Amino acid sequence: MTPHTDIRDVRLLYGCMGLGGGWDRQPWTAADVTHAEAAVQAALDAGFTAFDHADIYRHGKSESVFGEVLARASGLRDRIVLQTKCGIALPDGDRAGSYDLRGRTILRRVEQSLTRLRTDFIDVLLLHRPDPLARPQEIAEALRTLHEQGMVRQFGVSNMSAAQIALLRKSVDVPLVVDQLEMSLARRDWVESGVLLNTPAWAGGGFPHGTVEYCVAHDIQVQAWGPLAQGRFTGGADTPAARLIADLAARKGTTPETVLLWWLQRHPAGIAPVVGTTRPERILACRDAVHGTPALTHEEWYGLWTAARGAPLP
Repeated sequence: MTPHTDIRDVRLLYGCMGLGGGWDRQPWTAADVTHAEAAVQAALDAGFTAFDHADIYRHGKSESVFGEVLARASGLRDRIVLQTKCGIALPDGDRAGSYDLRGRTILRRVEQSLTRLRTDFIDVLLLHRPDPLARPQEIAEALRTLHEQGMVRQFGVSNMSAAQIALLRKSVDVPLVVDQLEMSLARRDWVESGVLLNTPAWAGGGFPHGTVEYCVAHDIQVQAWGPLAQGRFTGGADTPAARLIADLAARKGTTPETVLLWWLQRHPAGIAPVVGTTRPERILACRDAVHGTPALTHEEWYGLWTAARGAPLP
């Protein structure tokens, strides 16, 4: 794989939010780099070739430490796909946190990410969160500039609904090819919205129905952040869903982590999970999901869904 790879051909990404030390403004340390090198090497050993960042992760230290890893590993940049995000302003002193997709902010934040990552270009840039004050035409001009200057090759969004993407696409003349959303066997509203829409059970549902379908219809890759559900189904968890996952993993000769990822990948939308654990052994446990077809039958997929729900489908 090369940096010219279309992100839509990637089946699994490694999420770098856990790299770089604490969520503070203290400088990163040599120990942080060692920790990142171990995680990145495990990801490479497992077959990952795409790495997901955001400019706010660890107040920029995730990108900076990853840039140090790239600088130490000759030729690695040419073998991977780098994805990052911009659009969130973290709280700072008396200033509240906010979302900022003004054109000049997008340009500035991308330049800062390039510096931290020590690279000349970003393969994929995602707009991290919807900004209610954003002007689509202003976003369009910024993305066009980044593309024409060779700073970014592909673009997408994160945490946006079908309606928000559709509005952007009316102004943006570069393709939007990704929508990254929280999706897992624990966070199932993306799939439940389609079957609970006309039932009382969906009265409190918050996921915008039709978003996944919109992405499929417009060749937009759906990426899933948090796909391992923060370990609530693995690592000794004792629930009906966790027991079923462990049983399926044992019968299929794989790991519980892989079964969780297969559950997402088995969906016809071609969901690409973003695995964010920093533990090398858990990263390596995902290797069977990097290549091949998810080995879950129709019945097994529904069995996992029902077990996680704790109730039958309507």
